[in-house]
Amino acid sequence: MTTTETVGGAARRAAQHPLLDKLAKVGFAARGVLYALIGLVALQIAFGGSGGEEADKSGAIHMVAAQPFGSVLLWIMAVGLAGLALWQIGEAIWGRPKLRERVESVARAVVYVTLVVSITSLLLKGKEAASTDSQSQDATRALFELPGGQFLVGLFALGLMALGVYWIHEGWTEKFMRDMHVTEPKARTTVVRLGKAGYIARGVVAIAAGVLVGQAALTYDPDKAAGIDDALKSLSETPMGPWLLAAVAIGLILFAAYCFAESRWHRT
Repeated sequence: MTTTETVGGAARRAAQHPLLDKLAKVGFAARGVLYALIGLVALQIAFGGSGGEEADKSGAIHMVAAQPFGSVLLWIMAVGLAGLALWQIGEAIWGRPKLRERVESVARAVVYVTLVVSITSLLLKGKEAASTDSQSQDATRALFELPGGQFLVGLFALGLMALGVYWIHEGWTEKFMRDMHVTEPKARTTVVRLGKAGYIARGVVAIAAGVLVGQAALTYDPDKAAGIDDALKSLSETPMGPWLLAAVAIGLILFAAYCFAESRWHRT
């Protein structure tokens, strides 16, 4: 057996270790905490106030940090999200037969690693997590500086909107349940409803963010690009006003509950 085969076998055994499965479940719960806080802040915005918090994952991290024993909870969340990232990498390499599913696992791992970096930077260096609005604006500004930058920003906007449509499709068709092992009928019905509402809400937010990035592309203004917070706030400016934002906020809170269900029933 070659050294490469030995290392590869050891890596695969590590990826399938029961401890990593447990950490991944903690990571699902940590994701639930973040979405619950995002939804609650968005709900406050819908009815006239948010206390200055950003309705995105950076704002949620700062809200956790401000609580009693917040640092302890953030360390637990960081470890869980790191475990979830490693589990997704293992899924991309060994667990998923289709290329699309492998790409999705890699993308999720990148998101979780970014969250871990944000949390640990706050805990170890006191560095505040960057908002998704500023991240989107920085990415848009960087794309504008490339040849064909305006076209690239337009593709970025279309990609966000396509992601939103994909999430809505996942929710409406209940395909998110393919990795959920819920055998009890009443529990399964509840989880399906939570996931359906949550995925559709996430899809609406992604489409709204894509529209704002598209406006940035058309006007050549990176400051018009948006992350989760500005995308949510833009919903209150639609003809449905704050009621659409409130509905999406409730959907995000329901998605948080679905994440907690994932921590119990998701295949790992």
